[in-house]
Amino acid sequence: MQLEQELKEKTADIEKLLERMLPEEAGLQKTIFSAMRYSLMAGGKRIRPLLIAETYRFFGGTDMALAEPFMAAIEMIHTYSLIHDDLPALDNDDYRRGRLTSHKVYGEAMAILAGDALLNYAFETASKAMDHARDDEELLRVMKAFRILSSKPGINGMIGGQVVDVELTGKPIPEKTLRFIFELKTGALIEAAMMIGAQLAGASDEQIAAVEKAAGDIGMAFQIQDDVLDVIGNEALLGKPVHSDEKNEKTTWVTVYGLEQAKKDVAEYSEE
Repeated sequence: MQLEQELKEKTADIEKLLERMLPEEAGLQKTIFSAMRYSLMAGGKRIRPLLIAETYRFFGGTDMALAEPFMAAIEMIHTYSLIHDDLPALDNDDYRRGRLTSHKVYGEAMAILAGDALLNYAFETASKAMDHARDDEELLRVMKAFRILSSKPGINGMIGGQVVDVELTGKPIPEKTLRFIFELKTGALIEAAMMIGAQLAGASDEQIAAVEKAAGDIGMAFQIQDDVLDVIGNEALLGKPVHSDEKNEKTTWVTVYGLEQAKKDVAEYSEE
């Protein structure tokens, strides 16, 4: 119960952080600010910023002002990817986090722009960490963390995984390829979060490599569990449609290994 309360309080702090980091809804382009806010502040577990904060603390980080810009930035990147995933050209989903998706509220064109805006604004936000670096060593840590933030969601990370996922929709996917998709599409952003936290705190290269491995296992467990919930989950509790993978003819861990084996694999990756 104490852990649940602590998690609730930390999540509430992240909500306040995101509110603080968002641009003011003013000017001729204010619709984009509204669309950015609509999706970013729609709730969610805020796992990635939480992982930055907790990994930062784990390795001895104490100045949260150094970590907070990255915490906000990674949630912006995650949200942009969800906006684009929900578009008719990709998953064509009407609901996300229990409310209408961005393109259903603002139209496809503005939803695309909102995703673009959140991705760009994420790096503008993360760059503010440089203002909080107290010396050259901390500034170097910020720059290395910035490199992680720019690479893990990219063509050799999240987007790379999404490309393979899209190209193979409706086709049988070998187990090795499915693992590749999961490692990049889901795992890369979780790896980014934990690696950034460790980097900002001054962890060694060996420690950061260990964190990357742990985060990869978390990402696999996370995505396999998502596949399980798409089959047996409650739409009202999940806040998004179930059976979406079946509708989109996607190969999932469940379609390859079956429901019971998928549940076992979630437990094994979590334990690892």
